[in-house]
Amino acid sequence: MVKPVIAITGPERGAFGPRLLVALAVRWYGAAPLQLRPSSDLATAHFDGVVITGGHDVDPVLYAATSEVHPNYDPARDKLEMAVIKRADTAHIPLLGICRGAQLLNVSRGGSLFQQLTEQRRRTSQRWTILPLKTLCLTRQNSALKQIFQCDTARINSLHNQAINQLGDNLQIVGRDLDNIVQAVADPDRDFVLGVQWHPEFLIFIRRQRHLFKAVVEQARARLAQS
Repeated sequence: MVKPVIAITGPERGAFGPRLLVALAVRWYGAAPLQLRPSSDLATAHFDGVVITGGHDVDPVLYAATSEVHPNYDPARDKLEMAVIKRADTAHIPLLGICRGAQLLNVSRGGSLFQQLTEQRRRTSQRWTILPLKTLCLTRQNSALKQIFQCDTARINSLHNQAINQLGDNLQIVGRDLDNIVQAVADPDRDFVLGVQWHPEFLIFIRRQRHLFKAVVEQARARLAQS
């Protein structure tokens, strides 16, 4: 049986740990990981599913805003990942966006971001942690996320200072935290397009978090079988 190929995007250098963990997760479920960087030749790259990983803030120029924070942008990465998302949209390729990946998915659909979450938080800490110390509230009973997690609330981690503000086209909110900050979005008209604000690759010891990667692989395998 031919293994589905899952593209894993990221910066030109660094982010070794998260990318390795995502690769391990997709291998665990029977897929072949393909690491894509800004220098990769996207025109010749073949993949059946994609994971947009976390990292640098999304450049606000992409949603027609000025910078409100000290710049920590990676324009080359933005260009690559916007192109990957566009290709996934056009070819109906299953996609999981992690943290920055969820934000970029939203921006690619015409949405915008909060550049600094300090003023949005009332009940939750601004502290970054890879530990599952924050609460996710699932908001759609029929969403892909609900089908994967099979619960109404779950514990998640938090490594971000930006989040979705105005929602992009054809996306719906499927999860929020206790401050009502968007934690997950999905395209209900596609088989699998999901963006999560937390980092499930650091929580793969939790079954439901691993199953996010399982879902990408299964959808990619189904797509491959139909081709």
